[in-house]
Amino acid sequence: MAAKKTAKRGAKKGAKKSSAKKGAKRAGARKSAKSARKKKAKKSGAKRTPNAAFMKAMTPSAQLSTVVGSSPLPRTEVTKKLWAYIKRKGLQDSKNRRNINADDNLKPVFGGKAQVSMFEMTKLVNKHLK
Repeated sequence: MAAKKTAKRGAKKGAKKSSAKKGAKRAGARKSAKSARKKKAKKSGAKRTPNAAFMKAMTPSAQLSTVVGSSPLPRTEVTKKLWAYIKRKGLQDSKNRRNINADDNLKPVFGGKAQVSMFEMTKLVNKHLK
């Protein structure tokens, strides 16, 4: 009778081991597929081409031109110059860094608001580009 119990135990243990091995193989296959996709993305090396709409030169309004200049610029450059102005003047809120405090030059651009979020800022600035 003891031999029957050990034989059953052996069969159960063998079954557990094989299922554990299968699970390990599956996890290994998932990992290798992920790493293959990452390597493929890196190997392509194709740089993203900028969207033509963002690169189109737009003329800033009179209020915005006091901050970024009056020459036509793409939206990306307007945003860069605006952020440079904000950093140079220290207009980012110290407690909540997502908020921008308006000075005399930025208040008309922000629609008279004293403080706007950085996400709202881009929306307001786009209204001043033609």
